[in-house]
Amino acid sequence: MSQPCIAAMDGGGSKTLLVVLRQDGTISDIGRAEGSNPFDQPLWRETLSGLFSRLPDNTVGAGLGLAGFGESATLNQRQRNLIHSIFEHIPHFLTNDVDMACNGAFAGEEGVLLLSGTGSMAWATDGKGTTCRVGGWGSLLGDEGSAFWIGRKALGVITAILDGRNTTDTAFLAPFQKELNLPANPAECAAALLDWYGTLTHERSAAAALTRVVAQQAEQGCPTASRLMHDAAAELVLHVHTARRKLSRTDLPWSYAGGTLQSPFLRNAIAETCGAPTCPRLSPIGGGLLTAARLAGWPVDDRWISTLAQTLQDAGLGH
Repeated sequence: MSQPCIAAMDGGGSKTLLVVLRQDGTISDIGRAEGSNPFDQPLWRETLSGLFSRLPDNTVGAGLGLAGFGESATLNQRQRNLIHSIFEHIPHFLTNDVDMACNGAFAGEEGVLLLSGTGSMAWATDGKGTTCRVGGWGSLLGDEGSAFWIGRKALGVITAILDGRNTTDTAFLAPFQKELNLPANPAECAAALLDWYGTLTHERSAAAALTRVVAQQAEQGCPTASRLMHDAAAELVLHVHTARRKLSRTDLPWSYAGGTLQSPFLRNAIAETCGAPTCPRLSPIGGGLLTAARLAGWPVDDRWISTLAQTLQDAGLGH
């Protein structure tokens, strides 16, 4: 007979990941799809259902972290209904994707998990059941320091360069001409940029993707990119400070998750104020697998967690 399996899902704003793990610690399946945040992804149900259709019949536990969960009573119920219909007979735990990432980063211990991906949020826990969240308001109301926020700021600089409002940051344009396939002649870029904008199918994801270019330019010493990344760092520092204050623990360690915080430049800028971060013990999807393993009654100890971390790293799913 095939081995029992557990599953975890990390449903973010730009992408959704499903991982199925066998009891012997090997990965059975990895599924990827578009973002599944119900606030701005009309097909979120179809995305989740498509991935869940890959679950083996011998799934014995699941840890699920979904973007947007905990933020709207109406959407919460819709997410719960879908999950219950699929996992009615499987032990499972449904939470916000940042809570799941925090569980992974600290393996259930105390700390502040700072997430900056398409959106941004901090989630803190004292390791004894008390938690708090800061940020996570979405692109219209907040998400300061997120990839979307940085990408949108970068686009603002670019448009100001193109129409002549900004004459001091002109060197910032060149890498985006290549990234967005704009003409080499700056005089021809405005129309091409509007063409790019007019064909977008998901504006938040497209803007967020530009943060990779900003981060690269900051690492190479571009003053404009450095300024944008320091501005983002200041917003994210405020998230960490606020979470520590709300739990009355100014010494809580902080860790990180999300594509934006893969930038050493950004992490170092935050560390100048918040102290050096703790390297995450597990990636966000690892946090879901950790929860699933405990729900399934599997023996979980430090060795198991370290082995899982290496397995995910080898699969390209590490932090």
